[in-house]
This record gives sequence, C-alpha cells and structure tokens, in this order.
Amino acid sequence: MAISAQRLPWRPPSTRHPGGVSTQSVYRPRQPAASALYAVVQHHIETFLAHAAEADPVGYGVPTWVEKDFRAYLRCGILAYGFARAHCDTCGHERLIAFSCKGRGICPSCNARRMAELAAHLTDHVLPHLPVRQWVLSVPKRLRPYLHHNPEIAGAVLGIFLRAIRTTLRRTSPGASPEAQLGAVSFLHRFGSSLNPHFHFHLVVLDGVFDQAPDGTVRFHDPSLTVARGGKPESRCGTTTEGSVEPGT
Repeated sequence: MAISAQRLPWRPPSTRHPGGVSTQSVYRPRQPAASALYAVVQHHIETFLAHAAEADPVGYGVPTWVEKDFRAYLRCGILAYGFARAHCDTCGHERLIAFSCKGRGICPSCNARRMAELAAHLTDHVLPHLPVRQWVLSVPKRLRPYLHHNPEIAGAVLGIFLRAIRTTLRRTSPGASPEAQLGAVSFLHRFGSSLNPHFHFHLVVLDGVFDQAPDGTVRFHDPSLTVARGGKPESRCGTTTEGSVEPGT
C-alpha cells in the first residue's frame, strides 16, 4: 500500500487546566550535591580509577572520556564552578543559573535534557508521521575493540547494516521500486546495561520505503510483511517493535 508522506502541524500543549488555572512551570534550581549518586561519585571516583588502571593489562584504565565525564559531573550545577545571571527587565528579578556539564554518560540531569530535546527535535522537525521500527545491531566481542577505536570501521559496519535493512524493506513493500530509499536515524552506544564496554547500534527506521512518483511527489510504501526474531514472518500491526534482518540479505 502506498500513501503520501506528510507531516502534521505541531501544536503547543495547553498551559491551563479546564478550570482556568495556569499550569505554567516554575524554575526551581536543582541540588545535585544532595543526591546519592553525587556522593558515591565524589567519595569513590579516585578509588574506581585506580582499580580500573590496575585491572587493565596495559595500565590505561578507563578511557579518557569516561574520566572526563565523571569529573565534569562533580562540577555540574554547582554555582562555585560558574554561572550565568538571568535578569528580567520587567520586574527586575534576577536569578543565578549554574553551568551544566552537558555530558552524555554520567549526569542524569544533562542526559534527560538531551534526551528530551533530541526527541522533540526528531518528532517536530525530522520524522514524518509514519510507522517506525527499532533495529539493533550487536557485534561479537572480539570485533568490538576495532569499532571502539576506529570510526571508519564503525561507519562501514553501520552502512552495511542500513543496506541490509533497506533490502529487506524493499522486498516486503508492495509496489516499491528497486531504487526505493529508507529513512533512518542511528544512535551509537558504547556500553551495556552494567556499564560494560559494548559497542552497538540502535536505529529508528521508518517502517517502509520512499519512492518518487512521476509527478515529483514522494510516495511511502508500507511493508505488508516483516521478519521477526528467528526469521519467521509476521504482520505489522501498527506498533513499534524490534526488527531483524531477513536471512540471506
């Protein structure tokens, strides 16, 4: 089935309850030093780094960016490490806003803000209102160090994975031409759920392929059949599920 690709207009959420009471958010500065995570990192960071270096056969310990993220987190949201002053010309009120670490690994506040901003950007400006599917690529442990230290190899592996997904979607999308293209956003993850080194990819892929019609419009071909885990075919029911590459692709 082919449908026209379109994007629905974004509408800001209402700031009032049905009763007329305003629900506008009020800024409240966070207290990072009062959290349990901050106390654990602050008291054990040096011991953790020393043990990591002793356990490493080469003696390097954790990667440099990991240590930098830990140390930046201990300065995040603390006024003593720098701040901006916000001033309202209307009421004359001023507020000090502490600098953030803008990290992507340790700080829960910066992680949550980045996640929310990226999700809003993708939803409002990148992804059309079409079905999506998550695809995950994990590689054998012996190959992960090569991907960790060589961006060119990692990019080549991602390209192979995208081509395999595109081939699968072309085969399962009725009416799609051999030149039909997919739409995807990839996210590179360097660690697993237990913070172990685990280089893998998460992809958000539009569940179908795009073709250009003779009149110049873009048509989206919805796949009628997808492949579930274990290579067994399954019908898509409009929900976001995890996909796998078709055997022999």
